[in-house]
Amino acid sequence: MAGAAWVTLVTNADYGLGALALARSLKRVGSAYPLVVLATGGAGGLEALEAEGCRIVGAAPLPFSDGFRVRHGRGALHAAAPFTKGGKPAFHDPIDNFQKLRLWRLAGLERAAFLDADTLVVKPIDGLMAYPEFSAAPNLYETLHDFRRLNSGVFAARPDPATFEDMIERLDTGETFWRRTDQTFLEAYFPDWHGLPYTFNALQYLRFNLPELWHWPSIRVVHYQYEKPWQRDHPKRDRLGPLIDLWWAILEGREVADDVPPWAP
Repeated sequence: MAGAAWVTLVTNADYGLGALALARSLKRVGSAYPLVVLATGGAGGLEALEAEGCRIVGAAPLPFSDGFRVRHGRGALHAAAPFTKGGKPAFHDPIDNFQKLRLWRLAGLERAAFLDADTLVVKPIDGLMAYPEFSAAPNLYETLHDFRRLNSGVFAARPDPATFEDMIERLDTGETFWRRTDQTFLEAYFPDWHGLPYTFNALQYLRFNLPELWHWPSIRVVHYQYEKPWQRDHPKRDRLGPLIDLWWAILEGREVADDVPPWAP
């Protein structure tokens, strides 16, 4: 499909490494589309990404008001909406999540699909480019009730500068507070969002929280939400070890296991 690309976001060196593994995973499954990297001022690992064939696009700070930045700063956001299910790395700045919206501003693209830099593509997903705007998988990682919310780690969209400008205008009005940053905003902006199969964004906790839904032959994208596979002291290695090993194998170009079964205590 002409004018189509994958898009990811890199805000620091750790996510630069994550994006490199993502780029290599896309090549491994034979994707026909390039990877565009939105890179903020703090991004790292960009030379390696360019060497991998990625297109780097600078992402300047978005024009948010001071009040918006205070409400969505790490301390204020986590106090109002604490993460209790897992651990977010200390370097994570929630305000950076909104940079994903720059996908809609990318010139020369008719179709695009966003992939978080902490995702890994394990089976072909080029068909995502044919999905309607806006398509996303559910935030499924703990109970079946999670089907009601989307997860913005993987989504299909149609870039349009006018949409981007409208989004920025609606984001920062009055005392708006987006509890899960871009994720909550995208749910509100696209209330009739099209649901992708959860296997297009299989959150890693699914492996031990809902093992009956962890069917490796069906899973296309693994999303390392909360703890990251590159973390030295991984607090959930006992339950996620095979997924951590998978990430490193793809990053380093080694042989990959044929199966990652659900966790069995």
